[in-house]
Amino acid sequence: MRDRWSDDDAQRALDLWNGAWGPEVALRTYSSRLIGAERGLVLHGGGNTSVKGTWTDRLGDTIEALYVKGSGWDLASIEPQGFSPVDLVYVRRLRALASLSDEDMVDAQRTHLLRSDAPDPSIETLLHAFLPATVVDHSHADAIVALTNRPDGEARVRDALGADVIVVPYVKAGFDLAKVAAELHDAHPGAEGMVLLWHGLFTWGATARESYHRHLELVTRAERYLEGHRTRPVPSAPAERDGVERILPALRGALGSRFVLRYRPLPEARLPGLAERAERGPLTPDHVLRTKPRPLVVEADPGAADLRERLDAAVASYVADYEAYFEACAAGGTYVKLDPAPRVVWLAGHGVVGVGATARDADAAADIAEHTLRAIDAGDVLGPVTPLPDERLFEMEYWSLEQRKLGKTARPELSGRVALITGGAGAIGVGVARRLLAAGAHVVLTDRDPEALGRALAVLSDRRAVGVLADVTDTASVDAAFDAAARAFGGVDLVVVNAGIAVSGRIEDLDDAEVARATEVNLHGALRTIRAAARQLRSQRGLGGDVVLVSTKNVAAPGAAFGAYSATKAGAHQLARVAALELAPLGVRVNLVAPDAVFAEGEVRSGLWEAIGPGRAAARGMTPEELPAFYRSRNLLGAEVTGSHVGEAVVFLASGRTPTTGAVLPVDGGLPDAFPR
Repeated sequence: MRDRWSDDDAQRALDLWNGAWGPEVALRTYSSRLIGAERGLVLHGGGNTSVKGTWTDRLGDTIEALYVKGSGWDLASIEPQGFSPVDLVYVRRLRALASLSDEDMVDAQRTHLLRSDAPDPSIETLLHAFLPATVVDHSHADAIVALTNRPDGEARVRDALGADVIVVPYVKAGFDLAKVAAELHDAHPGAEGMVLLWHGLFTWGATARESYHRHLELVTRAERYLEGHRTRPVPSAPAERDGVERILPALRGALGSRFVLRYRPLPEARLPGLAERAERGPLTPDHVLRTKPRPLVVEADPGAADLRERLDAAVASYVADYEAYFEACAAGGTYVKLDPAPRVVWLAGHGVVGVGATARDADAAADIAEHTLRAIDAGDVLGPVTPLPDERLFEMEYWSLEQRKLGKTARPELSGRVALITGGAGAIGVGVARRLLAAGAHVVLTDRDPEALGRALAVLSDRRAVGVLADVTDTASVDAAFDAAARAFGGVDLVVVNAGIAVSGRIEDLDDAEVARATEVNLHGALRTIRAAARQLRSQRGLGGDVVLVSTKNVAAPGAAFGAYSATKAGAHQLARVAALELAPLGVRVNLVAPDAVFAEGEVRSGLWEAIGPGRAAARGMTPEELPAFYRSRNLLGAEVTGSHVGEAVVFLASGRTPTTGAVLPVDGGLPDAFPR
């Protein structure tokens, strides 16, 4: 385990945070980040840390305070305000109670916060409070749970870590665990750490540095112990099989809901015995909230004609098993049954897949799955890693505090949707992407210009947006873009056919090569994109979807000296209407938006207008600088049309608020000549 402590960095933390928060919280923040930086210690909000200090209230009175990691903060990036200051004297008095429900415990902690805007304190606040040390660190270290998750876990911990480490039997996090741990600590006041079976590690010290180094030392001992018992070399896995980009959209359809999938190639998933390992359960019960009790294991041949049917059967079997688990463990209780679909899929021969409403949720599940497989491999050198009983996992998965949250958070309108936008680096592409992200979608921007694509992603600055280089004039490139979308997010739900070029000039002056280029991009490019979209949407059958083609007002109201553009866009327009007929049986809607004169928006320039602006201005006897005002003045509303306006139209069409397909929605400020008819 790597020691990341740096006296220079610690001093920088003091320089940055000491003035507003004091030295204890400043160094607590610094060392917490060091723990959070180690993926072998904590993942996605797991683990928690604390420091005991003082708080001065508005009357000038000094109060003993516990600064403990707040709910929703990640140790890797926590700020001082992420620590919840709690009245330490009060919460320590709770130890005298014989029992305390989770709800009452949370209420007691929340009502004794010393800062009204502080996050909810960690569920393990009382354990931190009951331990006497100034600084306390807690992690779910992989090496520790590889030792503990077995019937002889206590003996293994003592053998690996020594007699100065307290071993706590499994107790669900909360008041009861805090009391048991405190009593064991009282009986062993000289201990240097505490291991909670099937849970993780606590260490403490007089300073942040002391507790941190104790933590690393104990985890390193565990790692060395496991490695010392390995009697065979780490098996080498065969190479990853091809075709995962065909499996993922089919899997997404089989799951029966719009989930985001995050795939990780992983050698351990290419070794035999995967199904048996899936029965080992999560490394720690906390993980069940993100992963469910077990993963779905899939052996899938991407080239099989019955791929989708096999995946449908696998998911149906998983759901039936989950429902049986629920019925057995609920025992007539008043629980709200959670969605039974898997949150982790182990693809035999490939890797792991996280499943979630967002990429962040899916990433968390995939990260945990990756660490689970590796910890099982490490721990099996001592004999099979074993899970907690189902009733213990159910106790955490259906924890009353989690049940209370159900239905209280509204999901964004396009949550779980994945959109692919061609020509994504231009003014319309970025405007559409911006509105889709605001509506909760994930976005794959495609463009042939790498520099423009990089600028567009920088403008959007959202981890839900990824860029893919693609050229709509190349069939293989378009197909590869959809494969990339499958690898990034599992598939697509919405395809925005936006890539286009403009060629200006009178018909008698048009050059064959320029007309061919416009045809290749505007018409053939649209065909290639819709064709690839149809194939991927078909593999996701059952989810439906949307295709929105960015047409133009020129289809209904062409302008002189713009024949090549108008004709090729009219061809694409007609193609989309035919696609509406053909894709309706899949539940896929195909609609069109018809904007007029979308110029620059913010930092993103319109490549189309930079290319043809001078020609269009000349055709009207004006300068290029006069064009925006001209286009504003000619529409009924006097509006300047932006890419975001086009994006709002796309969001509406993709929302499914109306059963609409084959429609054209003008985004032009009102042009009577272009009114649809």
